[in-house]
Amino acid sequence: MAKNIRERAKKRSEETVKRAEATAKYVRSTPSKVARVLDLIRNKSYADARAILEAIPHLIARDILKLLNSAASNGENNLSLNRDDLFVKECFANPGPTYKRMMPRAKGRGVRILKRTSHITIVLDTVK
Repeated sequence: MAKNIRERAKKRSEETVKRAEATAKYVRSTPSKVARVLDLIRNKSYADARAILEAIPHLIARDILKLLNSAASNGENNLSLNRDDLFVKECFANPGPTYKRMMPRAKGRGVRILKRTSHITIVLDTVK
């Protein structure tokens, strides 16, 4: 039985298409703010996405630009892909853990402050 499981796992790993990807975890920004910036670069070429991220004023764009460059480097070094042929196939932000903090208020009360984090993933593929 274990033999069949190993064979199926090997077959599944051979069928998966290798794509350049990079993930940034525990980024201190909400997933909704990150998603607004990721919507701008989705389905764009690598050069266009990079130019957009360098031009927009959002602070999270710096982290996404670093992640985009990392994904391109992964494709270039690990999969022998050309940077000129890459485009942003997928990009998404998932919620990470939320840090809970308290802020003192009047009459000895405390109000909870939620500091949200996100996990950002960018997948690059070649233009066919």
